[in-house]
Amino acid sequence: MSKTDSLVYVALGGAGEIGMNMYLYGYGPENKRRWIMADAGVAFPDMDSSPGVDLITADPAFIAERAHALDAIFITHAHEDHVGAIGRLYPQLDAPVYAREFTAEIARGKMEEAGQPTEAVKTVGAWPEQVEVGPFKVGFLPISHSVPESSALVIDTPAGRVFHTGDFKVDPDPQIGEPFDPDLIREVSKDGVLALVCDSTNVFSRHAGRSEAELVGPITEMLRSQPGMVVATTFASNVARLRTLALAGQAAGRSIVVIGRAMHRMISTARKVGLLTDFPDMVDVNDAANLPAENVMVLASGSQGERRAASAQLARGGYGKLEMKEGDTFLFSSKTIPGNEVAVAYIENQLAMLGVDIVDHDGGLYHVSGHANRPDLETMHDLVKPQFLIPMHGEYRHLREHAKLGASKGITPVIAPNGTMVELTGNEPKVVDMIETGRRYVDGSVMIGAMDGIVRDRLRMAMRGILVVNVVLDEKSDLLGDVWVEAKGLFTDMDGQEGALQTQLEEGLTKELTEAKRKLRADDEAVEKLMKQAASNRANRLIGKKPDTIVMINRVED
Repeated sequence: MSKTDSLVYVALGGAGEIGMNMYLYGYGPENKRRWIMADAGVAFPDMDSSPGVDLITADPAFIAERAHALDAIFITHAHEDHVGAIGRLYPQLDAPVYAREFTAEIARGKMEEAGQPTEAVKTVGAWPEQVEVGPFKVGFLPISHSVPESSALVIDTPAGRVFHTGDFKVDPDPQIGEPFDPDLIREVSKDGVLALVCDSTNVFSRHAGRSEAELVGPITEMLRSQPGMVVATTFASNVARLRTLALAGQAAGRSIVVIGRAMHRMISTARKVGLLTDFPDMVDVNDAANLPAENVMVLASGSQGERRAASAQLARGGYGKLEMKEGDTFLFSSKTIPGNEVAVAYIENQLAMLGVDIVDHDGGLYHVSGHANRPDLETMHDLVKPQFLIPMHGEYRHLREHAKLGASKGITPVIAPNGTMVELTGNEPKVVDMIETGRRYVDGSVMIGAMDGIVRDRLRMAMRGILVVNVVLDEKSDLLGDVWVEAKGLFTDMDGQEGALQTQLEEGLTKELTEAKRKLRADDEAVEKLMKQAASNRANRLIGKKPDTIVMINRVED
């Protein structure tokens, strides 16, 4: 290793927030570094901050500018916040994508949806198989999580070994996929690990994590005791949970119905790669509507309140011919992600109005987390015994608490939220640069930047309403007819008169423009400025709002 070579880490997404995971490792001289990426995930929008947006990704601008030096992308597992952006961002990255079989199948689906080459995704076996790219050797070490074939990345570099956990939990019996294997982790760490880059999600949960296997009995018992139809929702990617729910339903004598494209895709993929061999036969949703309610078990997507998902459709009245009625039960076998509480509560209220009984994850009988709790993080620290600890996958408060936990065990921590470039070469980690990071929005068929102003415009229009002002002038710049006004998102009926706001605005704006000097009326920019200011001021006096205003100027010549 030359004196100018160094190993650096930087997160573009996922550190200081939950979601949009995207992590980079670079090695070499500063101006000639080679790079690899770990994960390319998404976050989901909400109407308060990103109206109309479909998905949110980390902004890959930093590495896109260095795409020629990006040797590979490694996907740790098949959750949307780790793989969901790969198809959308691939044209900017243009590097081979490596993943284990199940994750690779999901990644290929993302590539196909985005019109990108599926052959760019390469399937890799589990550790001790390694992929050698540039100065890196990377292996996928099986680790338990709430989706099959989750893996930590063992990253070997000339500067030392890095253990990148991805998402994990300590689960000796995850039902599907490999269990947490302390002996294997201890083995790969025995010769020394330079840095542990570690999941921080549940650092504040002080009790030891629970196994997926603990849910089988309680869920089966609950299903047998319900008199009507039971609908259960969970994360579509949690194949083990889907299996647990389906087998419990079968044991209770119920036919199994699956609704939601995401769930069907995950079940199909798990079957294709041989991970799901005993899932019961499924009944078509419309056929299930003709069966006795007490004989039906439905698995529905939309555990986080997604407004277009199957759960929301059932709450609004039905999915196909299937409807929920009084005496039925809706089970949330999932935890509500912070930020989604309002959306989930809306569905719960809609279901309650239908007379449906709601059972949630409170008490832990019907859900366990897929992330390591504080004692499990300590277990990982003790197994790996790293020189440095970099907390990831969490809000800033999670990163800070995890860093304190590592320091208490004698590990040197560094808090590195998005954009913090940390050099890992030497005896102490050090921050060597701060790079600009941000978000990009998937908006229909295009991607837009968070700073492009489009979403900001939507928010402003939603909060203030909008006026469209139409002005027609002749060749002498005299007004032809009255100014015409259309209002959207504003209260327009005043003093018991329908459309009174438009009427008063039209009268006022017509007067303003008629009395303006001809020189002003001859200048489109001046007319636009006058109309916007007059419309805003008059609307504010009339209804207490200053709406956004669009002015359309038409000039007619003889």
